[in-house]
Amino acid sequence: MTMNLSEVGGTRIMARHRASCHCGSVEMDLELPQGLVDVRRCDCSLCRRRGAIVASVPLSAIRIIRGEDALKLYQFNTHTAKHYFCGYCGIYTHHQRRSNPSQYGFNVACLEGINPLQIDEVPVYDGVNHPADRSG
Repeated sequence: MTMNLSEVGGTRIMARHRASCHCGSVEMDLELPQGLVDVRRCDCSLCRRRGAIVASVPLSAIRIIRGEDALKLYQFNTHTAKHYFCGYCGIYTHHQRRSNPSQYGFNVACLEGINPLQIDEVPVYDGVNHPADRSG
């Protein structure tokens, strides 16, 4: 089941929406003409620990406005996904997806004016049993 949202807690998702880490060192401009697309959590080992609610955009839909030099990269397992976080405050901002490398997943909590805890019943993807991990 795919969850798409045009507003969260009464706040409209703008077609171009600003996002930032906690300390403000990293600022991004996201193109969200369809609102939040494919809202989800994941239960892989990294996502369980970071606890973020994410949505997806094409790679071209995220533009780093400020702080690209503050972003740190983390990769694990197959080293296909690229997880980015602020090197100062530690907030996960976005990642290039392993299941669809032509998309970024981004931390909904980084969007200005959005509290992702106001999203009801967020689906959980099975990252523990990711298809890329299966042999055969």
